[in-house]
Amino acid sequence: MKKIMHILFLSCLKATELMEKKFHFKLSAKEKIQLKMHKMMCEACTKYEKQSALIEKGISKMDYTKNATLDIEMLKSKIAKRLENINEN
Repeated sequence: MKKIMHILFLSCLKATELMEKKFHFKLSAKEKIQLKMHKMMCEACTKYEKQSALIEKGISKMDYTKNATLDIEMLKSKIAKRLENINEN
């Protein structure tokens, strides 16, 4: 019985690890059942999963190429200004 309880019930730490893993990899059937059982009893982990999903969704929508281009252009202009200041002196 103790072994069955250990298999079915996860700690919050292990449950959150599985939640994060689920965003990038497929969970095994055992992991899915363990996570579902844990969330049925743990309101905090259920809320954590919803928040984590929202963060993942926001990160996936970010346009890194646009931000990178802006940063490069900003750096180019700073370098050009410094070079002008050096040449003036």
